[in-house]
Amino acid sequence: MTNEQLRQIATYATLVNINTYAPLLNRYMHNYNICGKQREAAFLATVIHESGSFMYTKEIASGKAYEWRKDLGNVQAGDGVRFKGRGLIQLTGRANYTLASNALGVDFVNRPELMEQPDFATMVSCWWWNMKGLNDVADTGDFRKVTRIVNGGYIGFSDREFWYKKSLEVL
Repeated sequence: MTNEQLRQIATYATLVNINTYAPLLNRYMHNYNICGKQREAAFLATVIHESGSFMYTKEIASGKAYEWRKDLGNVQAGDGVRFKGRGLIQLTGRANYTLASNALGVDFVNRPELMEQPDFATMVSCWWWNMKGLNDVADTGDFRKVTRIVNGGYIGFSDREFWYKKSLEVL
């Protein structure tokens, strides 16, 4: 994917963010075999929606809503805020941060803010996508299922679907 293609897809992204994220996306998407039109379109639509066109690598909300959410591994006071959504896909919860730390050899548990940096935000999102088996799901063209796995439901589905169709068109 070229910078120009990403610019045509992520129409609200700044040129600085296009130039920052295009090479990172190319590197990490390739590393995690997020290759081919269906996979790339589903991944790009997801991260464009989740990050507000590469504007946010940290969830805007405080994270208090995740406090004591055992399903996210938030078992200590303050975990909800500490492990709120970060990365291009907004990885959430102590359990996910621990899995990412172990898999990638970066201590996101003790330094969660690292996941906000463009390189780690992209790496973690590609790793998580792969770990969740989303390449296979994307291959089926079932973008609703991709969204459900990423989001736990269909919040923002029309926006996600808009970016998915745009990505398919450009790629």
